Amino acid sequence: MEGQSHTTLAACDVTLIASGTATLEAALFKRPMVIAYHMNWLSWQIMRRKRLQPWVGLPNILSGEFVVPELLQEAANPRALAAAVGAWLDAPEKIAALQRRFDALHHELRRDTPALATHAIEELLAR
Repeated sequence: MEGQSHTTLAACDVTLIASGTATLEAALFKRPMVIAYHMNWLSWQIMRRKRLQPWVGLPNILSGEFVVPELLQEAANPRALAAAVGAWLDAPEKIAALQRRFDALHHELRRDTPALATHAIEELLAR
């Protein structure tokens, strides 16, 4: 389904997804997900030591809490990934709660972009 992320997300019950903007796309489709990510060991060590924030996935970052599981580095193994995906499929009440949270997140992210851009340009021109 290369190049058809919207079709795929609209059809899926749960997604196993790599960290990045795809996670935000899945959240906007209100799909439960398991975020998996593995990076170069040295990069991981540097990032981990900085401890900038506890999350890597955009839905978790924007929510300020773990709303979807993140399996990183060695934790992103087949057994753990299958268990995390299965946990979503076995918990329709958790899926419904997550969909409500993603709906709220979607509304939080919506902005009147034309008005905001006009205001920013007006402020610049007024200087």
